[in-house]
Order: sequence, then structure tokens, then C-alpha cells
Amino acid sequence: MADYYANSENYAYWAKHIFPASEATRREKIHKPWLARVLDLAGRYGVGTGRLIEVGPGFGTFCSVAMESGAFGEVVAVEPTPELAQACRDRGVPVIQSRIEDAAQGLEPADVVVAFEVIEHLFEPGRFIEQAARLVRPGGLLILSCPNGEGFDIAELGPESLAVDAEHVNLFNPRSLALLVEKAGFETLESMTPGRLDAELVRDAVLDGRHTLGSPFLRRVLLEEWDRLGWSFQQFLAESGLSAHMWLVSRRRRGAL
Repeated sequence: MADYYANSENYAYWAKHIFPASEATRREKIHKPWLARVLDLAGRYGVGTGRLIEVGPGFGTFCSVAMESGAFGEVVAVEPTPELAQACRDRGVPVIQSRIEDAAQGLEPADVVVAFEVIEHLFEPGRFIEQAARLVRPGGLLILSCPNGEGFDIAELGPESLAVDAEHVNLFNPRSLALLVEKAGFETLESMTPGRLDAELVRDAVLDGRHTLGSPFLRRVLLEEWDRLGWSFQQFLAESGLSAHMWLVSRRRRGAL
């Protein structure tokens, strides 16, 4: 896995073509809302904003947004893929070009550590969390996002779901991810499934002929009365912990390491 991320042609292509082409949209629609949520969580749980570390920042958009906001005193990225690490440097983000397993020993702990859409890619997620714990100061936050294997999109579409692919070697749910972080010395504060696309993704699969709905109720919501019911149904999924995108927020227990 370490060799793959250090020499991946796939991620080199994303760094050169895909990320730059979608940068403006992702910044406004994804990363600014993410930052607002992170800051809200830090405020609600009484955690400082002196230092933020993002593990697996990709193109560095979230770190860039966080730096520009001035909300954190310091922002640092940990990224093993050379092309993506360089993309972070190009926008002025301090970056440690390394896997977290190799970087954790030499970094000062942070108030908040985030890893968005990373843990599902790892063969040893438990080891990743153990090393992440070394980056979080006692009382600080570890915030993870990843697919929710029990969410509506994945549960309904199965192998047809975009979240089920060769690079997603783990599919967690709120309970299993909480157990993983708690074993590494964290206290789970909350989990949420703020996804907005489940209903639309399932609807698109049906309209494209890739999936058949067996439920008359779902046919009514996703097809017959989509304009009236679709968004309300998606809100229900998100608010009920049933979206296929989830966040888990945990606090490092004092004296855990």
C-alpha cells in the first residue's frame, strides 16, 4: 500500500487533471462547508484552534481553505503521494511527504486532526488510528469521514454503488468506526451522516437501467413523486444516520498513550 501511494499513476493523473478542473466547485461546495463544520465541532467541545493537521489532504484544498480563513494558528498536511504533496506546497500549505505511520513521531500534536475519505483505503486502519492518536493532543479532536457501509445508497445498490470499488478496502459504519477509535484511546463524541446524494444516486442508477427498485414506496419517492418527495427523503436519511456518507468525531482521552 505504501508503494502504491508513493508511485500511483492514478493519483498522479488526479493531481494533474481531475483536481485542478474541479477545484473551484469543490472549494465552495465541499471544503468551505467542511471547515465550518470542523470549527463548529471544536467550539462545541471546547477544543482550541491553535493547530490543525490534515492526513491525506489530496490536492490540499481543505488545508488551503483553512489557512485562508485564519481560523487556525497553524495548518499542516501529511501526504505520501509525491504529486499531491507538491500540489499542497504549490499553494503554500506546509506538508510532510510521508505516510502517517512514518510521520507521527516527528510532528507536534495538534488540537484537531482530520482525515477525509482516507480510512476506507487502508489495509491496516487500526494502525492508522493508533498513529493518528500520536498527532492529537490530549483532549483534542480526531475527525474522520468515510462511506457508511450501512447507508441507503450502498445498502440499496450494493456492488453498483460508487462507494463500492477496488480502492475501498474497508467499509465502516458508525458503530464499527467508533469501536476502532475507542480501542486507540479515543472517546466517541458523535457520529453523523450528512450526505446529500443517496437518493439521487439511487434514482440515477434506476433511470440508467443499472438497478431495479423492488419497493413500491421507493418507486413513488424516487421516481413518481421525485420533485415533491426526493429532497425530503434525503434529509430524512441524513438526519436518521442512514446516509452512505458519514463523519465520526472523537476526543483523545487524557493519559491514553
